[in-house]
Amino acid sequence: MSGRQTSSPGANGSSEPSTKGADRRVNQSISPVEAELILTVLREVRKGNFSVRMPVAPSGVMARIATEMNDLIELNERNAKNLSGVARVIGAVADGDLFQTMDLELDGRPLEGQFLRTARTVNSMVHQLRSFTSEVTRVAGEVGTDGRLGGQAHVKGAAGVWKDLTDNVNLMAANLTAQVRNIANVTTAVANGDLSKKITVDVRGEILELKNTINTMVDQLNGFASEVTRVAREVGTEGKLGGQAQVRGIGGVWKDLTDSVNFMASNLTAQVRNIAEVTTAVQKGDLSKKITVEVQGEILELKDTINVMVDQLNAFAREVTRVAREVGTEGKLGGQAQVQGVAGVWKDLTDNVNYMAGNLTAQVRNIAEVTTAVAEGDLSKKITVDVRGEILQLKNTINSMVDQLNGFAGEVTRVAREVGTEGKLGGQASVPG
Repeated sequence: MSGRQTSSPGANGSSEPSTKGADRRVNQSISPVEAELILTVLREVRKGNFSVRMPVAPSGVMARIATEMNDLIELNERNAKNLSGVARVIGAVADGDLFQTMDLELDGRPLEGQFLRTARTVNSMVHQLRSFTSEVTRVAGEVGTDGRLGGQAHVKGAAGVWKDLTDNVNLMAANLTAQVRNIANVTTAVANGDLSKKITVDVRGEILELKNTINTMVDQLNGFASEVTRVAREVGTEGKLGGQAQVRGIGGVWKDLTDSVNFMASNLTAQVRNIAEVTTAVQKGDLSKKITVEVQGEILELKDTINVMVDQLNAFAREVTRVAREVGTEGKLGGQAQVQGVAGVWKDLTDNVNYMAGNLTAQVRNIAEVTTAVAEGDLSKKITVDVRGEILQLKNTINSMVDQLNGFAGEVTRVAREVGTEGKLGGQASVPG
């Protein structure tokens, strides 16, 4: 420089003495030490250390620079704290903690401007997320855990994706409610014996598989019930034996049940037909057949009863035939039918046959005794046995004959005595009748 004094424009446009301008330049200049201090502070701030401060000089440009830098650092520190609060809340949200919020004041001073708006926005977001998760958790707990269907999530003020999420949760809950209630309605009807209902709700995926499975089950139960009812009606009501239940596509316990019903119907058919065969043979007088089918329980008791009946009828028929042959054909009187173990009408029949044989024996023997006596010339005997009907006529005839023979013998004897012994001639025998 030339060393001339320079002046800077004054307020009135005149030039001030060069000495005053030189003083100002000196006051506004920055020394290398001060510049290094500024750089050091800026480096610390760049590293995120907002605790550093510029020492404030009493006056001059460094005083202003220090004040401005310190204000800027303090502002950045407040910004950093605000951002830290935002990061803290967002980090908590990311970790699933929805109970963290931003303070609306910092170091005792209320937030202002964009920071206040940001804090309120973040807090509103957290509140809506908390409301959303609370409602979703409530609906999930009611539907998924407590089994209380029909619940809906209510999130006030939700918009955008939060409203879409809420609507989707409610749609899912409503769909699940309709599906479960339809399934419950059908399965309850099945449990109550009503096989007229089917699942009709629109479903997809695994619920569709469940729907198809239950509807197939209802169809199979209908087929099973229809066939069992048909066989039961044919066998039990209409008496049409030999029927079998035909249920297509069944397996497991339903096939076992169908097989059991068919086995029962087959067994019952064999048993009833065998019993009918034997009883029909008995009715036709054929006592050579017996029930041979394998049975148990009460049917076994019936089998044993009928077979015992056949045995008794055989014994009864044999004995009656023997007595009839002995008395009626061989003339062997005195025979009696011996049938072991008979009771009721069979005992009555046996007793009546024996009574008839006993009566016939007594009657024939009495008649034989009288006729033998007559043949031997003994006219003192008469038939005394109690008889009826044609045997009574025979009894009366023989007794009349004995009386007549007695009268004839008496008259002949009298005439013979008068003529032959007493010499009374002319006598006549008078035999009335």
